[in-house]
Amino acid sequence: METSRQGLHARLLETLGPAIAAGEHPPGTVLRTDELEERFGVSRTVVREAVRVLESMHLVESRRRVGVTVLPPARWDVFDPQVIRWRMAGADRPRQLRSLTVLRSAIEPAAAGLAALHASAEQCAEITRCAVEMVANSRGPRLREYLVHDIAFHRVVLQASGNEMFARLGDVVREVLSARTEHRVMFEEPDPAAVTLHVRVAEAIRARDAERAEALTREITVGALAELDVLAP
Repeated sequence: METSRQGLHARLLETLGPAIAAGEHPPGTVLRTDELEERFGVSRTVVREAVRVLESMHLVESRRRVGVTVLPPARWDVFDPQVIRWRMAGADRPRQLRSLTVLRSAIEPAAAGLAALHASAEQCAEITRCAVEMVANSRGPRLREYLVHDIAFHRVVLQASGNEMFARLGDVVREVLSARTEHRVMFEEPDPAAVTLHVRVAEAIRARDAERAEALTREITVGALAELDVLAP
């Protein structure tokens, strides 16, 4: 019974969340609990559980005698991975991709520079391993395999920076990279120059060359923005 309720809750959440993120329920829209129950054929408990999650993301606000009110995007938790995923699935994808790629260009070069100073030997080895796997999966129809190692590379670099705020952005970067692949906002094969840059970043971090690691990572993010100019103008 509990598993069934969780399934209904997830289904309701995966319908309402993307609909709000896509603007199908504009800010100020009031969603009535009884109407949601009837529309989705679920219990009040299931509706309340889904609303509670949406409230935690600041997509909606629940008030007695009013109902569930959709909040404006300025109030949303735009760093929540699920909110990012929902926004990426909608018509606002190009702007969302650009916004997050600009964020990456501001954060990741600094994180790579810090990683060159603070990464442990194990983290250096893991960054290198990820870069090698990216090279191995960069040819042919292997974008899914490439993505796994690309995400891991950037996550470890953020963690190796030693800055807990940077490290928490690992899930954000994962959603950006995943969306590029899932929604085909990248070329059929990874850019060879970008793949080479990842290898050189790994080498710079291992050599404890902070200035070079930061400069090379900036080249990666500049290249990602240039791709968007072509594929998602």
